Amino acid sequence: MKILLVLTSHDKLGNTGKKTGFWLEEFAAPYYIFKDAGAEITLASPAGGQPPLDPKSDLPEFQTELTHRFKADPAAQQALANTVKLDSVKQDDFDTVFYPGGHGPLWDLAESPSSIRLIESFERAGKPIGFVCHAPGVLRHVKAANGDALIKGRHVTGFSNSEEAAVELTDIVPFLIEDEFKTLGGLYEKGPDWSAHVVQDGKLVTGQNPASSEDVAKALIRAICV
Repeated sequence: MKILLVLTSHDKLGNTGKKTGFWLEEFAAPYYIFKDAGAEITLASPAGGQPPLDPKSDLPEFQTELTHRFKADPAAQQALANTVKLDSVKQDDFDTVFYPGGHGPLWDLAESPSSIRLIESFERAGKPIGFVCHAPGVLRHVKAANGDALIKGRHVTGFSNSEEAAVELTDIVPFLIEDEFKTLGGLYEKGPDWSAHVVQDGKLVTGQNPASSEDVAKALIRAICV
């Protein structure tokens, strides 16, 4: 089982002067779910090298058993520090692709031609694709074979408007996932704020927030085996 994880390279939170990046739990939890299932994992990002960590995700209140495991795992830290460039990977080499969130992907991966092409190639090949929290936003410009938005008429989730309001970034992010998905014709669903909520529509798996990370990873593994 070969799994590709795609992380953001974007570290600026709009014009706030604050930093963003990927959310630690959304990387660490799926990483170990995949690792413990025996997967061979490749990490990629637009710029390659060390992806930026959202500093908020490193605060004590957001730590979990699996983030602690990552911090005690030099091999995982080394792998993260040496992501390959996104435009160097191809779908043929993997069974599935997973995108962790954090706000960073809304700026770079959502607009990246390399990312868009990659996701479309996985979808055309009938392989599972997974996204959690803000990462579903990278589907914004991804098209189905018929030219429609990939998510049109499909059940999806992602970071909700109420969760974005709770973190006071509604006016900072380039777009709101819930609104964007509805505009694109997606059948957006959400659960209670901050509670695990995963939606699977065929081979498309999306999770609403950090708490959904493990369940998205487990759903992806099951989808590979179908």
